[in-house]
Amino acid sequence: MSRRAGSLRHNWSMQRYGWVIGIGPEAIDSYKRYHASVWPEVLERIRQCNVRNYSIFLKDDLLFGYFEYHGGDFAADMARMAADEKTQEWWSIMGPMQRPLETRRDGEWWAEMEEVFHLD
Repeated sequence: MSRRAGSLRHNWSMQRYGWVIGIGPEAIDSYKRYHASVWPEVLERIRQCNVRNYSIFLKDDLLFGYFEYHGGDFAADMARMAADEKTQEWWSIMGPMQRPLETRRDGEWWAEMEEVFHLD
């Protein structure tokens, strides 16, 4: 890391992540209501873990999540997020609404997607 013009610069490159999970049709309205006003503590933890430009999209009974990671240690930041009590409380409410894909990798809740195209 080097200091330039009074700011801290990093050599980290932004990484894009896409994730997918199912949602129970009976839970869609509730899921939308919760996400219309995400708890401020959860939003702050997401920011502290170097996640930016985070969106969740809905199509039928599938949720597609996209975010950009701007940190240097994705695994450590995700572990820090998972250890946060308020985030755990949020996940305990969201989890029963979600339906993980059978094809997800071991240890995944949301299934990570492969990026096959990108244009800036």
